[in-house]
Amino acid sequence: LMLRNSSQPYLTTFESSGCVDGQVLSLQFPRSLLPLPERGLRELNAVPIRGARGMAALASQFLLQLARHLAEFSPAEATRVSPLTLDVLTAALAGALDARSAVPPGSRRRALLAQIYAFVQANLGEAELTPAAIAAAHHISLRYLNKLFHAEGHTVAGWIRERRLKQCRRDLAEPHLAGYPINAIAARWGFTSPAHFSQAFRRAYGLSPREFREQCTR
Repeated sequence: LMLRNSSQPYLTTFESSGCVDGQVLSLQFPRSLLPLPERGLRELNAVPIRGARGMAALASQFLLQLARHLAEFSPAEATRVSPLTLDVLTAALAGALDARSAVPPGSRRRALLAQIYAFVQANLGEAELTPAAIAAAHHISLRYLNKLFHAEGHTVAGWIRERRLKQCRRDLAEPHLAGYPINAIAARWGFTSPAHFSQAFRRAYGLSPREFREQCTR
């Protein structure tokens, strides 16, 4: 991650060894929206913030998911995700500045929840993705994790199951995966029991996985 002040001229160059394709996600917003000390932000200007650990790592996961799905957002969804993205960036920058106390509580909560969502999405295929594992990865208690999701109208396990089912449904509808076993698709997205997957899929969509796949190929 790198913060740039666009009120000053700047030049960005990229170096790589060999032929490597890359992409840059650029987010532009008014300085006034960052509730962080001016002096600290000046010190961070054009300084690389490594995304391998801490809050920066969690922010990187969120931003990578954002970049991958940006084209799918409706105008209304884009409007909702913009302040959420700023909350995540604020938390990452505050971590780099060691100024976490400057971040408003609401922003900290929303940033944490966004990072948890990104973490879950990135690890959906792991059968060990449990509420306890998520809480441990984000250094919070299981009770607080449940409280965060309850405030959003979800349970942790229910939200994970919903995301997994959506991924399975998407794969089952793909023509180029028509020869791929249904149980293998379920396992790919973290369902270890074929019977449990079939029951959950039918409850969610009113059809068995096989019936849904056959419907998509007609």
